[in-house]
Amino acid sequence: MADISEYKVGIVLSCEDIPKKGGKPMKVLKVDIGSEDDGGIPVVTTAPNVRDGSRVVVAPAGSTVVSEEGEEIQLTKSTVGGHPSWGMICDTRMLGWSGGAAGVAVQLDESFPVGTEPPASKPRPKQQEEDEVPAGPVEDGLFERKLTKEEKKKLAAEKRAAKKAAKAEKTT
Repeated sequence: MADISEYKVGIVLSCEDIPKKGGKPMKVLKVDIGSEDDGGIPVVTTAPNVRDGSRVVVAPAGSTVVSEEGEEIQLTKSTVGGHPSWGMICDTRMLGWSGGAAGVAVQLDESFPVGTEPPASKPRPKQQEEDEVPAGPVEDGLFERKLTKEEKKKLAAEKRAAKKAAKAEKTT
């Protein structure tokens, strides 16, 4: 496993698609990793989910990555597809995190400052406080939050009470 303390949180300043020439489509990025390079460092990637403003993890030139075969490789400034690349955008496998797909860039939220070391494990969305959780399913983006056992019991009790009240009202 590579030493991720060498890696940096960066923000994509610019993202340019390179026309596909037989292989995977590539992107040329300028990424601010908090170093003395004011305009950011150039990075070439095939990660499909990188865009302007993405907060990503970068393995800069001089750091070590582990290949799929398990061998350690020290990154150097190089040229990829005719474009300079001074680092590599990291996916979850490169960081040793569980979950996530190979080749898909790790995306972090703004709570991780540019230029700092990435977290040792995959960050989880912050849990809402118990008081803030509304009863019933809540739409959060594309996914629906599942109800807890206590919430399900409460909803079932409310439904039973409403049925009982409606039945009592009918008979009177």
